[in-house]
Amino acid sequence: MTEAVEKLLETLDLERIEENLFRGTSPDQSWQRVFGGQVIAQALVAAQRTVPADRFCHSLHSYFMRPGDPATPIIYDVDRIRDGGSFTTRRVVAIQHGHAIFSLSASFQKDEEGLDHQATMPDVPGPDEVPHGEDLNETILKRAPEAVRRYWERPRPIEFRPISFDHYLTTDKLEPVQRVWVRCPGEIGDDRALNAAVLAYLSDMTLLDTSLFAHGLSVFDKRIQAASLDHAMWFHRPVRVSDWLLYAQDSPSSSGARGLTRGSLYSADGILTASVAQEGLIRPRRGA
Repeated sequence: MTEAVEKLLETLDLERIEENLFRGTSPDQSWQRVFGGQVIAQALVAAQRTVPADRFCHSLHSYFMRPGDPATPIIYDVDRIRDGGSFTTRRVVAIQHGHAIFSLSASFQKDEEGLDHQATMPDVPGPDEVPHGEDLNETILKRAPEAVRRYWERPRPIEFRPISFDHYLTTDKLEPVQRVWVRCPGEIGDDRALNAAVLAYLSDMTLLDTSLFAHGLSVFDKRIQAASLDHAMWFHRPVRVSDWLLYAQDSPSSSGARGLTRGSLYSADGILTASVAQEGLIRPRRGA
């Protein structure tokens, strides 16, 4: 297990400071703001720790209200809204410097039998068939802007293997579709709550970029102010984030300085494990 994965697991292991209060910290304080996926995952963990072990998150809906300060602990206040016969509902507010920076509502359910169908996974090259490692550095990243190279070369707890890097190498307007293989490069076991939290963490990555493809831009473009505004997620089936997952994304609309992106997370054998939707700020900077 890499050091980055160990740090991620430590970050998700929140400190309980009262019955419904938890404290989390940020592993990387070199960023200007806390990574949104971290706050989603920590808030989900806080909710999970107030729910019976036989109930699992099937959906979450969240809003980002203020940028998080990575140098300051985040307090997660859990409201036990309802404990029903089959479903449990929780609301979590993340607080820093006396202000709410994020809120999350999550619903949990006991496993039940029922009707079953799913969309078909897109037909794409496998994770070992796309550029990665030294091959990626030699064939693609050396032609990419410096900010892109720095981002892809830094250690992280999630491994990404995009099917295409075209949007980093051109200013052409491209179809707003992205396919990325993702996994946690460390064996974290089969614990469903932990796997769901790590999946929530990685689900915030690459979405904003997809909404910019149609405009010949990326989140690294200094002409754009980009930030997540909200994030929704539905957990359909158990998942193992230590195995490869295909993150298939598309952006059906951008308007009003906002871009909407949808995502589907498939296991390598084609099982749809989760769906995601996010609207993000993609505001052109004045004078840019």
